[in-house]
Amino acid sequence: MNLQHEFDVPASPQATLELLLDAQRVVSCMPGATLVDVTGDGTWKTTMAVKVGPVGMDFANEVRIVENDAVAGTVRLGVKGRDKRGKGGADATVDARLIPTDAGGTRVTMTADVRFSGQAAQLGRPSVIQDVSARLVDEFAKCIRAELGRSPSASDQSAASPVREPKPVSGLSLVLAAVRGALARLIRNRPGLREKGAP
Repeated sequence: MNLQHEFDVPASPQATLELLLDAQRVVSCMPGATLVDVTGDGTWKTTMAVKVGPVGMDFANEVRIVENDAVAGTVRLGVKGRDKRGKGGADATVDARLIPTDAGGTRVTMTADVRFSGQAAQLGRPSVIQDVSARLVDEFAKCIRAELGRSPSASDQSAASPVREPKPVSGLSLVLAAVRGALARLIRNRPGLREKGAP
């Protein structure tokens, strides 16, 4: 499954790249995720809790920086996630490109090629996963903007403060995001709702 998202941040591509490669700061912006360790080869070990109705899945993930081209403003990540109780998993390749904007900020474009297996593949149809991923990326982008807007001293204090326990990604919020996306597609596809005089 191919997922594509983009968002703008109020910082230069260099500052944005530095943040995206900072495991502690960027993982704290991922909904439901916790950084466990950074190994000697640079692999990030994280956990992520997802709850959909009565079904809870706890993923153990490994995130590896496959490519990092600061000049071109591109990063490729390899992600492997497995449910701790053997309910399934997901593998992904994530490509991020940082493009300077006229306003002095950066547009981040993200493309993810995701492959689900086991029960993880049964959590929703492709359209549902698209809607859910859009909501999660929106939350991630808001947090990244806030991080980039911090002063250096505030960032240092944030890094030194105790890591707060993240809440699992809620099944209710995922369902609501999926319903909103489905309604939006329904409205767009209804011919009776076209503007008068439109061909």
